[in-house]
Amino acid sequence: MVILRNLIYWLCVCVFTVVYFIYILACVPFGVKAVNRSCTGWAMAQVWMLEHIIGLKHTVKGTENIPQEPVVVCCKHQSGWETFILQKYFPPIVFVAKQELFMIPFFGWGLKMAGTIGINRKDRMGASRQLLETGGKRKSQGFSIAIFPEGTRIKPGLRGRYKLGGARIADTLQMPIVPIALNSGEFWPKNSFLKYPGSISVVIGEAIAPTGQSADVVMQKVESWIESQQRHIEGQGPCFEKPHDPQSNGQSGI
Repeated sequence: MVILRNLIYWLCVCVFTVVYFIYILACVPFGVKAVNRSCTGWAMAQVWMLEHIIGLKHTVKGTENIPQEPVVVCCKHQSGWETFILQKYFPPIVFVAKQELFMIPFFGWGLKMAGTIGINRKDRMGASRQLLETGGKRKSQGFSIAIFPEGTRIKPGLRGRYKLGGARIADTLQMPIVPIALNSGEFWPKNSFLKYPGSISVVIGEAIAPTGQSADVVMQKVESWIESQQRHIEGQGPCFEKPHDPQSNGQSGI
C-alpha cells in the first residue's frame, strides 16, 4: 500500500508541477513577491497531497512565537518536507540554497524566480558576501529568510556542525532568529523515493535577538535549543534508527 500511494503521489506531483509552472511564469512580470506567492501555492499543494495521498500529517507547537516582522528561520533539516511547511507558517519567505538546485527543471527554475538566495558553497567568502547582500534586499522586500544551519540534510538522531551564516545574517540585518526542531526525516528519509504515513512533529522556539551577542553565542543558543527539542520528538517515525554516535560531522559551509 505504501508503494502504491507513493506511485500515485509522484504521478500527481509531476503532472501538477508541469501545469502549475505555467501559472508561475505568468506571475513573473508582477515581481518576485508575486512569484513567491505562486510558489507557496505549489508548496501547499505538496503538503495537501502528502497528507491525503501518503497519509503524512503534522502537528506544530509554538506558533505564538512567530514575530510579525521578517525573521531568520534556523531549522533542523532532515528532508525536503520542511521546505514546504515553512512557507505555510512564515510567508513570505525565501530560502538559502546551493546554486546547483537552480539547474533542476521546473523545481529549480521556480526556486530562482521566487527569490531564493543561491550560494556557491565552494567559494565561502563569495557565498558569505552574497548571503548578506541578497539577504538585505530580501529583508527590504518583506521576506523572512530560512537557512538550514547544519548545511545539509542530517539523518534523524544525528547532529551536524552548526555554521554561523544564520547568526551573521541576523546580526548584520538586525533580524531576530527563530529556531525550529522537527523529525521529518523519520517519515521522509534522505534520498528516498518512499514517504511514509504518520505525523511529523514541529516545534517553533522563541525568537532570539542577536543584538549585543557574537555570532558564536547566538548560534550556540540556537543549537542548544534545537537539539534539546530533538530529544523530545525523535523516535516517532518508522524510519528512525537509534544512532551509535549522537554527534555526526556536518559538511563544511557558511
